[in-house]
Amino acid sequence: MNTFHSDHSRVVRALLVGFVLLFVHFARAEPAAPVPFDFAAVVSKARALAAKPYARDDGGLPEQFAKLDYDAYQEIRFKSDRALWRGEGLPFQLQLFHRGNMFRDRVAINVVDQGTPTRIAYSPELFDFGAAKPPAPLPPDLGFAGVKIDYPLRRDGSFEDIAIFLGASYFRAAGLGQIYGLSARALAVDTGLPKAEEFPIFREFWIAKPAKEAGVLTIYALLDSPSVSGAYRFDLKPGYQLTVDVQSRLFFRKPVDRLGMAPLTSMFFHGENTDRFMDDFRPEVHDSDGLLMARSNGEWLWRPLNNPRQLRISVFREENPVGFGLLKRDRNPDHYQDFGARYQLRPSVWVEARGEWGRGAVYLIEIPSDAEKYDNIVAFWVPDAPIKEGSEVAFDYRLHFLLDESMAPQNGRVVATRVSASPGKSDRPRRHFVVDFAGEALSRLSPQAQLVADVGSSSGQIVKLSVEKNDALGTWRVSFDLEREEDQDPVELRAVLKAGADVLSETWIYQWSAR
Repeated sequence: MNTFHSDHSRVVRALLVGFVLLFVHFARAEPAAPVPFDFAAVVSKARALAAKPYARDDGGLPEQFAKLDYDAYQEIRFKSDRALWRGEGLPFQLQLFHRGNMFRDRVAINVVDQGTPTRIAYSPELFDFGAAKPPAPLPPDLGFAGVKIDYPLRRDGSFEDIAIFLGASYFRAAGLGQIYGLSARALAVDTGLPKAEEFPIFREFWIAKPAKEAGVLTIYALLDSPSVSGAYRFDLKPGYQLTVDVQSRLFFRKPVDRLGMAPLTSMFFHGENTDRFMDDFRPEVHDSDGLLMARSNGEWLWRPLNNPRQLRISVFREENPVGFGLLKRDRNPDHYQDFGARYQLRPSVWVEARGEWGRGAVYLIEIPSDAEKYDNIVAFWVPDAPIKEGSEVAFDYRLHFLLDESMAPQNGRVVATRVSASPGKSDRPRRHFVVDFAGEALSRLSPQAQLVADVGSSSGQIVKLSVEKNDALGTWRVSFDLEREEDQDPVELRAVLKAGADVLSETWIYQWSAR
């Protein structure tokens, strides 16, 4: 008997049986479950996008839409009965913006349902075009310009818009009783430099379909520009005070000279501190009236906004700040006298730092403006770390849209700043300043309390300094004159209320210029 051939046959049969069993196993095995779409997926897309040359996607828009003026574009409205998730019993609904006018970039909108993203297809049937009849046929990949989020803030359950993402990386939001005012945006690149500013855009959104009991809507976004691509996550929580938690991961194609994080954009046309004639029946016109900053050492800074005659850039250096924001402190409708704009209802926006931001500075840029239609105020955080080609940056924060000052200091705060010609006479130029402080603790103090004002200036001399209580309002007034030489311009001013060594108020800071 040939044992070699017998053993060989047994080995071959065993191998064949093994291969058959292995084949049957894999044939019966379940396919691998797809990885649910999440923030990590957007980060991967942003990283891959940064490795490629920048290409703007503003094509495919019919000329008729590109040439629309503002009024004609406003006539194009999304049909509310076509809102996404309408009739599904969900707490949020989505409406979309058509491309046109200045909003020409193609933005892809996706819905993420149980971890799976699905692109929303463009259709002209989604829109009412008003007097403008669209050309036919329209390309099926026309895309959208942005998205609006609706939510029932009031007890009657009616839906109203609470946030809008539209144009570049801008977005607005509003809580209960608020109307849209200043804008936030994802990123500011080279703002306020003597060269063209770069405006990153959101190329694509992924919006997670909420559960019926959800109180938060999660939105993912892919940002892109010639210098940087980025992944963003927005967790939007509506309410009396609307909050947005922001996560960002940025990947740089090339160096950036000035990177503005958590930028806020607002409007200040004129107010009580405007010391030149404005031909307007309304006493004040602005979306925000001051910059508030909370420093890591516990000090709070208040800088009243202004509409300057020349461009002004103020820099407030800090390490790991608590936060900053553009606020609306004056809520008295009598101070605005505008029944349509209702400036008293525009929200303040506070940027709460999350994690350690390191060394850097809050920048405030004030741009001369001759009309209220222009946003002329910008504030953002600039990190000290240089941004080079290949840099990666992670930056997180929380935005608060609010009418009150629940995040402001509990001690004295500035409620009014007024500037005028000095009532006295002097051989040198003088300017008169009046600063009012308010607060519960301050209001309880006797007019005879020994309060002092610590006032300083970068140049010139402080004269005629006084501190007195306004019993009618319970506020305290600091007034003084700035006496200066003709060529001392601009001048940085500071003031704080004290009782002995105790600080009773935030620090008022102001830049005054004769030009």
